[in-house]
Amino acid sequence: MARRCEVCSKGPTTGMGYTFLRSHYNPHAKRRWIPNLQTQKVMVNKTVKHLKVCTSCIKAFKIRKAL
Repeated sequence: MARRCEVCSKGPTTGMGYTFLRSHYNPHAKRRWIPNLQTQKVMVNKTVKHLKVCTSCIKAFKIRKAL
């Protein structure tokens, strides 16, 4: 299953990583930054569903948690 938020569709991003042991910026290797996804019980059209949601959507109250 894809690592993607089901509310805002935020997904992994890529870029160049680097080590902090070097004195100047030197691209070391390609890497991925993966969003912080959490499984939540969410109310959708008066039904309870389990969704993978990023923490920024949870903090911004873009979802309605089920009790």
